Amino acid sequence: MELLKTYRRSLAEFTDRVEQVHPGQWSAATPCPGWDVRTLVNHVVSEERWSVPLLAGRTIEEVGDRYDGDQLGADPIETAREAAAQAEVAATSPGTLDRTVHLSAGATPAEEYLHQLLAEHLVHGWDLAVAIGADPTMDADAVAEAARWYSRHVEDYRRDGLVQPEVELPAGAGEQDRLLAAFGRDPDWAP
Repeated sequence: MELLKTYRRSLAEFTDRVEQVHPGQWSAATPCPGWDVRTLVNHVVSEERWSVPLLAGRTIEEVGDRYDGDQLGADPIETAREAAAQAEVAATSPGTLDRTVHLSAGATPAEEYLHQLLAEHLVHGWDLAVAIGADPTMDADAVAEAARWYSRHVEDYRRDGLVQPEVELPAGAGEQDRLLAAFGRDPDWAP
């Protein structure tokens, strides 16, 4: 299924960017207000770790607080690699897309949850890339898939305060910039 392919690419793209973080960049500012590079990577790694038990059918209550706080430890790059590998196995296991995931918002189809994770990897992967000076180009197929999904949910995200207001773009902006702007990112952001 296309969703699994694009999810895998977004996961690999994010992990590739984590591998490009130099030791002095962990405290660098990101487009996420109040988040430095380490905080941003920790957030995504935590989401990846959460995805494993949630995609296996566990509830938030069953998982508890084990993924709160620092998830990166002394070797953030290796930790990010391990979390991504485990998340990929959980997402691509046979029957995963047919499951229901128990999120704080309630019972959610696994396919919907994977779309959320896809967008998370793309947008935060861009955040990370521009923060560390890496190439911020996202996988075009993953951007298209995330944009299709997000167009149906953007009002919910805004209403719930999960994203910043949309950034205005010039006419003719590309699909990646439109997706970023819809998530409240300025595609021209620089540290």
